Amino acid sequence: QVQLVESGGGLVQPGGSLRLSCEASGFNLADRAIGWFRQAPGKEREGVLCISDDDDTTFYADSVKGRFTASRDNAKNIVFLQMNKLTPEDTAIYYCAAEQDFFCYSDPVADLHDFWGQGSQVTVSS
Repeated sequence: QVQLVESGGGLVQPGGSLRLSCEASGFNLADRAIGWFRQAPGKEREGVLCISDDDDTTFYADSVKGRFTASRDNAKNIVFLQMNKLTPEDTAIYYCAAEQDFFCYSDPVADLHDFWGQGSQVTVSS
């Protein structure tokens, strides 16, 4: 069965950090670019960033530059999203998604992603 399973969300104080994991089964993550998206309450889903098969990162949200980084462990078929210096504006449900290609698109086109994680709630609040 092909699926992406996310973990690592939770409640964190402003300025804190969280790391999300996205584990694949049924296909090889190493062959795909992986996008991270988020949807805040009352807002549309937005692209956060993408990590290509060779670990290049494309940022879609300027607000996360310098704070969020993506990495992958191909041996374990897992991609990570490290989020530092979190602010209340980062509160959202975060989704990982496997692109149809190995490279990151210049724009976060949701329809070009085959498989999606179930979503992880990230809440930043004091």
